[in-house]
Amino acid sequence: MNKKNISPDITKEPGHNPKNKLDMKTAKRLISYLSQYRLRLIAVIICILISSLAGVASILFIRTLIDNFIDPLLNSAVPDYSDLIKVLIAMGLIYLAGIVATWMYNRFMVIIAQGTLKKIRDEMFAKMQLLPISYFDRHTHGDIMSHYTNDTDTLRQMIAQSLAQIISSVFSLIAVFFSMLYLSVWLTLIVIVSIYFIMQLIKFITRKSGRYFMQMQQSLGELNGYIEEMTAGQKVVKIFCREEQTMEAFEKKNDYWRTSAQNANGYANTMMPMVNALGYMQYVIIAVAGGYLAISQAVNLTVTGTNTMTLGMIASFLTLSRNFTNPIAQISNQFNSIITALAGASRIFELMDEEPETDDGYVTLVRADIKDGVINETQKRTGTWAWKHPHGDGTTTYTKLEGNVVLDDVDFGYVPDKLVLHNISLYAHSGQKIAFVGATGAGKTTITNLINRFYDIADGKIRYDAININKIRKSDLRRSLGVVLQDVNLFTGTVMENIRYGNPEATDEQCIAASKLANAHNFIKMLPEGYNTVLKGDSGGLSQGQRQLISIARAAVADPPVMILDEATSSIDTRTEELVARGMDKLMEGRTVFVIAHRLSTVKNSDVIMVLDHGEIIERGDHQSLIERKGTYYRLYTGAFELE
Repeated sequence: MNKKNISPDITKEPGHNPKNKLDMKTAKRLISYLSQYRLRLIAVIICILISSLAGVASILFIRTLIDNFIDPLLNSAVPDYSDLIKVLIAMGLIYLAGIVATWMYNRFMVIIAQGTLKKIRDEMFAKMQLLPISYFDRHTHGDIMSHYTNDTDTLRQMIAQSLAQIISSVFSLIAVFFSMLYLSVWLTLIVIVSIYFIMQLIKFITRKSGRYFMQMQQSLGELNGYIEEMTAGQKVVKIFCREEQTMEAFEKKNDYWRTSAQNANGYANTMMPMVNALGYMQYVIIAVAGGYLAISQAVNLTVTGTNTMTLGMIASFLTLSRNFTNPIAQISNQFNSIITALAGASRIFELMDEEPETDDGYVTLVRADIKDGVINETQKRTGTWAWKHPHGDGTTTYTKLEGNVVLDDVDFGYVPDKLVLHNISLYAHSGQKIAFVGATGAGKTTITNLINRFYDIADGKIRYDAININKIRKSDLRRSLGVVLQDVNLFTGTVMENIRYGNPEATDEQCIAASKLANAHNFIKMLPEGYNTVLKGDSGGLSQGQRQLISIARAAVADPPVMILDEATSSIDTRTEELVARGMDKLMEGRTVFVIAHRLSTVKNSDVIMVLDHGEIIERGDHQSLIERKGTYYRLYTGAFELE
């Protein structure tokens, strides 16, 4: 297939330059989350120590069992098993202690892992609520979701399994090493030499696999992002017959992930078999050397002195040597798991370290009661709101919320060196309806995004009731604005809960009144449970127009002084639009309204219509004056040319 026919965004080669080294900064930060479980971690270490000592004691018992009991009993004419039974019972208790300790530390580690992940997810979600809209413009939803699923799951595996395994292996290594020295220094030297060669092999494998494990984790996030994007846009894919190109792009990303996972796990999975093979060679060498020392009655050097090698000592040492090799392989094997987990943690911390949406505003929105022209703050629902201005001298003044919006020579660009709005000036007085028309990309929605302060302007001023909006706290600013977007988002819950989302304090009666205002009441009453009908997922049971009507009711129940309608009726048929228009006219009474519409019939009754082109206002006036001017608006309205 011809590559040039495929859009660049779906064929982009995943770009990674991961390192297979431990990110100590990320590791230290992750450890800080574990510090809240200090007591449990201490208990884990104690339990691991008991488990390791129980394991070593059981191995050393082999020597005692063979040399002190089995061998004498075999040479005894009348064997007495009473002492043997007592020793076996004692060893059974040691084994039981090891089993209980192992169960306890694994149980504790699961509690620690889940508690730590809960805290990380809570902080991550809380931080996500503070991020600016621009962050979500730059990152796919699937990649963000991957932080909560794949990345946190790698942390769970590391904390619950790898961390405990490494601590246990380290303790076992120490205990086994000194136990080997206790049995034979000569045989221990053989183990050390063989371990050197095993470590060289492990180093080679981990260096190869570590890089691919990081690639695997990062490419999985990209793959999830692409799947989410294609799932959401499946209708568009089918409409434009892009199935083949989409599948090709998916196969490319999926193949990249497969290759990374294949290489990572391929190297990692060869580690244990190869280490075991070298371990068996070591096993044979020790057996031969130990047998030679025993047969020749050579002096056996130990940390406690010298003795003669026995059959029991050889059997115990052979088992110890295997238990010395395996922990080393396990630590190295867990090294890849740690690298993968730290790669996931690094991605999580990148999100948590993103710059939050800044807010230097200090003017707040409060309920007000006006008597004799004096504005007083109150907790009662008066239907009147005011801006509260704290001053440096300790005094406070109030300005009634009217809904006057002024843009004065505003410039803006999503990137600093490329402006999309140029010298935008407009004056929207309380109760006026301002309409923006123009081609796609002309800057209509951008203007409303600036009023919301989703983005900050590059130059100029935006004033709300004569207050610079930079001085107004963003949450209070947005609470005073009602927004109806073209893309409707309804949440899982009842219809009533979705309408009340616009005003949590609204009563059922107020929500129903808002629905009637938006002409949504009739179809809602026809739903199976009326206002108590539960909407799930993407509310697939409702038409796009019905979803839009609910969103309009949601904005209406907020009862804001300023309304922003961004293609609010684009998903509604013409007949329904006429009904909604009457409700919208009631909704707009006494409010400042900004309307963005491609259907010019919906903006005819606007007080001011502004025609935008390439980020500039090229015409302004009411419908009649613009028609008489016979400029761009006239040509748009008469169909001389269509909006792009």
